[in-house]
Amino acid sequence: MIRRKFGLYVISLWLLFLLVIIITVKIPMCWGDDCHFIGFSNLNSSIVVPVICFVCLLWGVYEFKVFEFAIKGSTNIPFKLVKVESINYEHLTFLATYIIPLVTFDFESTRYLIVLGLLLVFMGVIYIKTDLFYANPSLALLGFHIYKADGDFKNNESRQNIIIITRCKLKSLDRVSYIKLDERIYYGAIVE
Repeated sequence: MIRRKFGLYVISLWLLFLLVIIITVKIPMCWGDDCHFIGFSNLNSSIVVPVICFVCLLWGVYEFKVFEFAIKGSTNIPFKLVKVESINYEHLTFLATYIIPLVTFDFESTRYLIVLGLLLVFMGVIYIKTDLFYANPSLALLGFHIYKADGDFKNNESRQNIIIITRCKLKSLDRVSYIKLDERIYYGAIVE
């Protein structure tokens, strides 16, 4: 389960990686007669941060594909929703609290880049340990919704305040197939 949580954390940082690429990419261009090649050493130092962010962006794409593959393989017996409440605002909370402030870092300073790297590691640990991995702004952009619900599972087991991540619009009495991401967090899809 920690592997899935970590993958969802990487996916949640897509927007940060994209914004950092936009902020830091410097493509040297010259259109005049006195243009000359700046050399590979100057080119390498100016593209390190954008290249690392691009690799992390690709890593996020890979993690999303792994997540998509996993959610297609749901084998659990569907449960019935008793009570459902949308909590989509959680996406914005993560975005406003974590992603936007990180974009203001000085990406020219090695010290600030080290601090940013450490912050991302610490945030990831907190994100996973506190089960906030469902509040993922990237999933919102990809059409996912977050619901808090009560459900009736097999053997008349009732579970309250579970979190469901889904692409469907859920309502009471829907039957939902699911994959358990954590003790109280599930990926779900409506059973027709």
